[in-house]
Amino acid sequence: MCRQLTVLCKLESMWTGHEGGRRKLDRLDRKDEIATVETINNGKSIFEARWDIDTSWQCLEYYAGLAGSMAGEHIQLPGGSFGYTRREPLGVCVGIGAWNYPFQIACWKSAPALACGNAMVFKPSTFTPVSTLLLAEIYTEAGVPPGLFNVVQGGAATGQFLCQHRDVAKVSFTGSVPTGSKIMEMSAKGIKPVTLELGGKSPLIIFSDCDMKNAVKGALMANFLTQGEVCCNGTRVFVQKEILDQFSEEVVKQTQRIKIGDPLLEDTRMGPLINRPHLERVLGFVKVAKEQGAKVLCGGDLYVPEDPKLKDGYYMRPCVLTNCRDDMTCVKEEIFGPVMSILSFDTEAEVLERANDTTFGLAAGVFTRDIQRAHRVVAALQAGMCFINNYNVSPVELPFGGYKKSGFGRENGRVTIEYYSQLKTVCVEMGDVESAF
Repeated sequence: MCRQLTVLCKLESMWTGHEGGRRKLDRLDRKDEIATVETINNGKSIFEARWDIDTSWQCLEYYAGLAGSMAGEHIQLPGGSFGYTRREPLGVCVGIGAWNYPFQIACWKSAPALACGNAMVFKPSTFTPVSTLLLAEIYTEAGVPPGLFNVVQGGAATGQFLCQHRDVAKVSFTGSVPTGSKIMEMSAKGIKPVTLELGGKSPLIIFSDCDMKNAVKGALMANFLTQGEVCCNGTRVFVQKEILDQFSEEVVKQTQRIKIGDPLLEDTRMGPLINRPHLERVLGFVKVAKEQGAKVLCGGDLYVPEDPKLKDGYYMRPCVLTNCRDDMTCVKEEIFGPVMSILSFDTEAEVLERANDTTFGLAAGVFTRDIQRAHRVVAALQAGMCFINNYNVSPVELPFGGYKKSGFGRENGRVTIEYYSQLKTVCVEMGDVESAF
């Protein structure tokens, strides 16, 4: 692999000289094929997988469009002299992906990296190794020079090797806080910049003046996409006391309607969790929640599909917990499964203090008809991605990333260019040189 990284450095310098237009990627006309592979790869429903491929294509198109328009600044100086800045590639970048959005995360990391003129080595999760290989094929078909985007399979040792290699200029990681901390430590030895997109325990605040129908839909989107295995999920659902019973009743009604089963079937909306140890971990959180006084309104147990071929699958019923307190394990720790915790509150000031009482800061949401309050609340929330009257909407044009232990750096949006390039300043003298000698 050392020799391959050295070759990549040479390829990257050749790629840097390519014009932006030559980096443009063709439309993903293999959408259904990729979505099917992603469903088999991860377990999410084919319905959701198609969403992922659509947003992945949008990401590729967005950064292909930006590639030819990256420019620095012109700064006029006294006496007719001037300066300018230019954006230049970092070199070989490493992307380390997670298992919940394998294909999409690979696009989020590689598209801006390549658009900035870098090469990328991408290591997918060992649980979901397949779909990223299709992205490598797509890049090749689109005209990206062979070897400029490389997929490397492997576990922790492979990740450690990549982070510590002298020819790697930057590391971008999506995953858990403990692993992110280790990656930061390893990269620091080589003074390498890192982007970390880590965990979350995000609040979703439902005020009494909300549109109830939309608030319920938002809560389901905030908790049950991809079997609840989403880092920015709003799993702490704070509901104002006046509407607590009504909201809880509607949420349970809609949760019980979620179709669980074969993720390749069109009407399925929830497939199996990623593996058995993770399933047991999520069920363990529900067990502890009950022991600590939470009440299960629905779900939280194993689900066995009628199809005998699926009887050994890692399925569970989506769970709604109530009678929750801020000091409960299910409220404090990231579960990463289909478990919603409902908490009641009285006032805006109270809920803001409680919502921010966490070491995480990835996302937050608010449902209210009072638009002034909505903006006031999101301004006070300590989170990198905030939603007003919606949840888990991530257009490629908007930066995505967190505060506190949820990481730093951003993915998506124009600002990501800053994380995959370095700034060169040029000072041009138009007159005689002033010298002290």
